[in-house]
Amino acid sequence: MKILTRHPLGKSGKNIDKQKYETLKRAILSALRSKELTHTELFKQLNKNLNKKFSGNISWYGETVKLDLEARKIIGRTSSKPQKYRLKPR
Repeated sequence: MKILTRHPLGKSGKNIDKQKYETLKRAILSALRSKELTHTELFKQLNKNLNKKFSGNISWYGETVKLDLEARKIIGRTSSKPQKYRLKPR
């Protein structure tokens, strides 16, 4: 089953496998649960956590899902330098 992702700037989303989407979404949310992370830190964490368990390009899927979560206002970016990602307050 596929899911059409969204893009925070209104660009066209991507059709990706729902299971891969859910895997990356869980990994991103769990990485951001305890602290804000820069893009580099977030992707290091994703690669470390999903290394042996994920078939596919973690960086590509990670970026696609991250943008979708931003578009859905589940995560946001800080205005600090460097920018960090964080969970949006519910």
